[in-house]
Amino acid sequence: MSAKVTKIGVLTSGGDSPGMNAAIRAVVRTALYRNLEVYGIMRGYNGMIEDDIYQMGSRSVANIIQRGGTILKTARSKDFYGEEGRKKAYENLQKRGIDGLVVIGGDGSFTGAYKLSKEFGIPCTGIPGTIDKDLYGTDFTIGFDTAVNTAVQAIDRIRDTADSHDRLFIVEVMGRHAGYIALHSGIATGAENILMPEVTTTLDEMLTSLSEQEKRKKLVNLVVVAEGYQPDPDKPELRGATEVARIVEEKLKGLETRLTILGHIQRGGPPTCIDRFIASRMGYHSVECLIEGRHNVMVGILHNNMHYTPLEIAIREKQKIGEDWLNIVKILAS
Repeated sequence: MSAKVTKIGVLTSGGDSPGMNAAIRAVVRTALYRNLEVYGIMRGYNGMIEDDIYQMGSRSVANIIQRGGTILKTARSKDFYGEEGRKKAYENLQKRGIDGLVVIGGDGSFTGAYKLSKEFGIPCTGIPGTIDKDLYGTDFTIGFDTAVNTAVQAIDRIRDTADSHDRLFIVEVMGRHAGYIALHSGIATGAENILMPEVTTTLDEMLTSLSEQEKRKKLVNLVVVAEGYQPDPDKPELRGATEVARIVEEKLKGLETRLTILGHIQRGGPPTCIDRFIASRMGYHSVECLIEGRHNVMVGILHNNMHYTPLEIAIREKQKIGEDWLNIVKILAS
């Protein structure tokens, strides 16, 4: 039997995502309701190593559910990769009696939690907080819906301009290793082409498609590109919409091109209702897992039911884009 958890720590790690504050709020208030002490760990694993930890009460999370970002700040910790850094982090938890941990982040954050648990026996639960929606074992990740809606609103505005000019508009959205934001925002805005890291769409295919659309005098030409898309697999250093625009201008000289990179505006802003809702639900269940002895799992939602994926599997596996989505893209853009 696992020892009873009495004091928990909560941290956010890796890239920030809208809805993290809602998750922190749910963790803190659920823990307090269950008569647990709860501690906020600042700046992810860096704060754990540097002992930047403070006790939280109900008022610590007042008026934050609507705020983007994370009140606990976030960072990527190089020191935590080493055994010495993890040992120091554990000692800082131990001196406060923290015997459970809730980690809000992506697969890198979960890797740190998994190592800490295996080496020092700290029970952990993970909450999927990433705009990329690339984590295995959940239909939702906190921040994805907000990021996609931000991208859609921006692309809709660009489409208004595209409708007024005979130009090709290329829009880059976030997604270094995952194309979910590009896929969802591209379908939702009627993009003619969607280029993603997971799909080996060649530039020749896209250029042929654009040429055909030009011959048909299509009113709007819009291409959505994930930042991690590589036009040439032999040149991995060249990626994203800037490289796509350069090649298009080089190959299709009669086609006037405009490039927009949306960048970090997709990370910010108030979280949508969906992100606040799932963050609250996941935050509550992450604490319940620790109390019930269901440790070292990522708390996810599959088919509207809570689903618990062992951290080692959540780290190893990736959410894959299905062929049916690719067919939808192809047919609706024709």
